[in-house]
Amino acid sequence: MTSTWTKLELKLIQKNKKVMTTFEQSNVDHIYAIGDVIEETTANDRAIELTPVAIQAGKLLASRIFGNSDVKMDYHNIATTVFTPLEYGAIGYSEEEAIAKFGEENIEVYHQNFWPLEWTVAQRPNDVCYAKLICNKDDHERVVGLHVCGPNAGEITQGYAVAMKLRATKRDFDSTVGIHPTSSETFTTLNVTKASGLDINTAGC
Repeated sequence: MTSTWTKLELKLIQKNKKVMTTFEQSNVDHIYAIGDVIEETTANDRAIELTPVAIQAGKLLASRIFGNSDVKMDYHNIATTVFTPLEYGAIGYSEEEAIAKFGEENIEVYHQNFWPLEWTVAQRPNDVCYAKLICNKDDHERVVGLHVCGPNAGEITQGYAVAMKLRATKRDFDSTVGIHPTSSETFTTLNVTKASGLDINTAGC
């Protein structure tokens, strides 16, 4: 008896040899992949190489394969932070990406320097820490990018990630009462647009 074998070729991205996936599914029916080995093609969103991303994707994939779930991984609004001495946190699009995606005429950027409370006593500079919201004017000023540079940026970014997942608008941020005097409060009071060219420095409390 002769066995017939079918050769299956797994598609890889040539530049980095990562597995090309759509919602963690490769081009071969029975082969799935998660984590740093994949290049997710869904909506052109990159699978960020972070452990929590792989864990979440794996949980959702397992629930789809072995359960009754149809929930798929969202690779876009993932909060991330660079833990340098002055932390940098981000969610969603950069300003350049937003302009490329939605058009420069549809983007409004609100930004401001802020002075953390713990910096005022020590008289550290008031023009170093920075907050920015990138909004899509064509979608009720939905916030499509959030960026912050300052102490505890990771804690700030993680909290606002929920709002971004729920498609918060600039109006939602404006109608939220801030906790004074926190750095995170800055995102509830942003009123200077980049287009205006107005001063973005703040005097603190």
